[in-house]
Amino acid sequence: MTAVGARSGGSATGRRRTGRRGSGRPAGESFTREAIVESARAQFASHGYRGATIRGIAAAAGVDPALVHHYYGTKEALFAAAMRLPVVPSEVLAGALSSWRAGGGQAEPGIGALLVRTALTLWESAELKDTFLGLLRSAVTNEQASVMLREFISETILSTMARVAGPGGQASPAEAEYRAAMVAAQMLGLGMTRLVFRLPAVVGASVNELAATIGPAVERYLTGEIELPSGARGGSRLHRE
Repeated sequence: MTAVGARSGGSATGRRRTGRRGSGRPAGESFTREAIVESARAQFASHGYRGATIRGIAAAAGVDPALVHHYYGTKEALFAAAMRLPVVPSEVLAGALSSWRAGGGQAEPGIGALLVRTALTLWESAELKDTFLGLLRSAVTNEQASVMLREFISETILSTMARVAGPGGQASPAEAEYRAAMVAAQMLGLGMTRLVFRLPAVVGASVNELAATIGPAVERYLTGEIELPSGARGGSRLHRE
């Protein structure tokens, strides 16, 4: 069973517990939250991150969609709860980018080293390590888990990075997407080699050492001069607005 399936405890449909009473009010906050999260795990696993909707998750849980928004706010926050992530990834990333922007984009360490250090510190935290490792392993071995994780990364993490992509943060949408994807390739490769394959040289390096080594490459992909494929070339955001 995949990490997603293991977390869902099998199909939520056959043992669904609705949060409705005759009046339409939830039977209790903890009971209702559990029903929503169980429904979310099943919906994300079956339909992927993009295909799962708050309305569909609410219907499967037997609650009003407004209640899902009340408890979790956004689909990303609900996904984090369903996957037992202790943080909302884009919020952590946005915080790192904000601290970099606060220094005028010139703060030390550079944005690349900051992103590497932030990611590694989060991935290797006691609260997240086992969950993140399970997601990586599932994505490698299971197509549904791969699609779900790819869509989640694309719609939340990459879209956040794309906002600062390009020299001066003025990349076109296509260029920004390409640059963010190159950062993801670097970072996911780091996660796989350090946490899954456990290559000795990568495991033996400290977080600060890896940030110093890999950070400049990440920074170049995100904001530096790189050779762009033809499909990612075009006017800057500034020129398109």
